[in-house]
Amino acid sequence: MNICVLGAGTWGIALSSLLSKNSHSVSVWSAIPEEIEMLRETRTHKNLPGVTLPDDISYYTDIGEAIFGAEIVLYVTPSEFIRATAHSSLPYLRDGVVLVNAAKGIEKQTLLTMTEVISDEISSNAPDLKYSIVALSGPTHAEEVARGLPTSIVSACEDERIAMKVANVFFNTCMRVYTNTDVKGVEIAGAFKNIIALAAGINRGMGYGDNSGAMLMTRGIAEITRMGLALGCEARTFMGLAGIGDLIVTCTSRHSRNNRCGELIGMGKSYEEASREIGMVVEGYHALEAAMALSRKYGVEMPITAAVYSVIKKGTSIYDAMYALMNRDIKSELKI
Repeated sequence: MNICVLGAGTWGIALSSLLSKNSHSVSVWSAIPEEIEMLRETRTHKNLPGVTLPDDISYYTDIGEAIFGAEIVLYVTPSEFIRATAHSSLPYLRDGVVLVNAAKGIEKQTLLTMTEVISDEISSNAPDLKYSIVALSGPTHAEEVARGLPTSIVSACEDERIAMKVANVFFNTCMRVYTNTDVKGVEIAGAFKNIIALAAGINRGMGYGDNSGAMLMTRGIAEITRMGLALGCEARTFMGLAGIGDLIVTCTSRHSRNNRCGELIGMGKSYEEASREIGMVVEGYHALEAAMALSRKYGVEMPITAAVYSVIKKGTSIYDAMYALMNRDIKSELKI
């Protein structure tokens, strides 16, 4: 198939490499000319050391040229740029196109998920376009996917046939793909697990142990599930790959920017200092405002999210935040 990938960060490039190895025709677009020039010249990405990209991937700075003839278009920019990227792509999309969102986040101004942001742009600016939209999410660090290490991902669409179509595009001996019709649940899980990963990183940076790390992950998925249920999502989604699977890898992996950022904060650095040291987008930070807004709007208690927000946005002491979490009222674990 002809597939266009919008976004040339590590995740976009890892997916492009996988798709090319699956014998698809792949074009990649980036708004950063230097990024495209480097990819064309070296067939490598600076943040994917040791990975050589297939020679037959094409690279573009013109979004129209990149999308021309594409049957599937992937949106893989940081979440804060998804709306602008979707808007720029609209004039070049043809009827019948399948749009796949691989970014993880919630738009803080509208509280929309990323597939909802893309659909909102289409309904406002190209209402006659006939398209399908899919969310792609799961425990898939780009560094490992690019090297062909085994994992699984979820292809989520309300139309099971389209979810399966996209699943078959990505499926190979290193990438096992499952389908799901709970699109919103998959996206909520993918966005909010980054916040819990910040908490897990802070815990490690403070010198606390595996017990408290496990506590944060377990209670983290509980509050994400609580939020999902309030939004009408399926509870099983949060026990699956896009939920607990992605949460585990993001909270424990050395590849996780969110986890590493939290660790640096736990060691005494400010978010700004930690972010500069990492040098890439920390999606959990950008999800905080939306998470707190949704928590207030739906009356859903999210204590770990609130603690991370308090530390990063309000300057609360990490020790005071942990003390407050540990001294909350006793509750039944059986009540989500």
